Amino acid sequence: MDSALPLWFEITSYAVLVAILLFDLFLVVRRPHVPSTRESAVWITFYVSLAVVFGLLIVLVANDSGLSGTELGLQFFAGWLTEYSLSADNVFVFLIIMAQFRVPKKMQQELLMMGIVLALVFRAIFIVLGASLLESYSWLFYIFGAYLVYVAVQQLREKDEHGSGEDNFVIAWLKKVLRVHPEWSDNDRWRTMVNGEKFLTPAILVLVSLGTIDLIFALDSIPAIFGITTSPFLVFTCNILALMGLRQLYFLLGDLVDRLHYLGHGIAAILAFIGFKLVNHALHLNELPFINNGHHVEIVPEIPTWLSLVVIVLTLTVAVLASLARAQREESAK
Repeated sequence: MDSALPLWFEITSYAVLVAILLFDLFLVVRRPHVPSTRESAVWITFYVSLAVVFGLLIVLVANDSGLSGTELGLQFFAGWLTEYSLSADNVFVFLIIMAQFRVPKKMQQELLMMGIVLALVFRAIFIVLGASLLESYSWLFYIFGAYLVYVAVQQLREKDEHGSGEDNFVIAWLKKVLRVHPEWSDNDRWRTMVNGEKFLTPAILVLVSLGTIDLIFALDSIPAIFGITTSPFLVFTCNILALMGLRQLYFLLGDLVDRLHYLGHGIAAILAFIGFKLVNHALHLNELPFINNGHHVEIVPEIPTWLSLVVIVLTLTVAVLASLARAQREESAK
């Protein structure tokens, strides 16, 4: 199926989404503060509504262009929901990073926002490379699928081991080559004075930590969304809209992450499902000579996008409801 939306729509979409992202960044830098629960909820509602409206626009524009609007719309919503759920699971790691470097509450918003912008740059590179490679080498779907199943198993085995708080090699190296003092300055987020000497604050280390962590996250999320759609435009816009609300999600879910005990299980199930979908898709495109003599394998029908969306929504719903039920039982037992 041709999934190329009109060029004017893609360019306009990128321009509007980037403008909203930059405006959000401007607000954060201009007025650093700790957002209230109400403020976070309002922003999340705005970004979720934006994603819904954008998905409906895709359907309308695609239909007007002679494309399958329903199929492209389903691909967008399934991809966005997958990316958003993975982002929610990553909030716990961000909490560890902020606690490790003792980041002042009022500075967390700005650093998170800068980390999100950095993440989008990294993901754009990954998406362009991934799309071109998958177009040229369909057998990569086997690797992506198998990798996602592996990640799903690891997610189940290590669901309680989000991180030890130890420095990765990049942070350890930066601590050696830069003059970084562990104390934060009240007046300057990047530099501080200690006994008359100038030092960098840990802000640079936090920013690099967020960037490197997102590179690791991208190794899971990018193959996962390519299992839903191979359109670079849909993949990137799903990532933009999922990451846009991540900052507010961090503050809203910060105190709730420990209550969502089964979220990791749900995400593992989604990754395993998409991994199977990728392998099945690879079999339908098979050209490897040692599999069915290089012919396509179509024993199992292709999984339709609407079914992927249903599986993702049901899995997340069950995971969240089961988590809340467990949390309620634990509170009642105290």
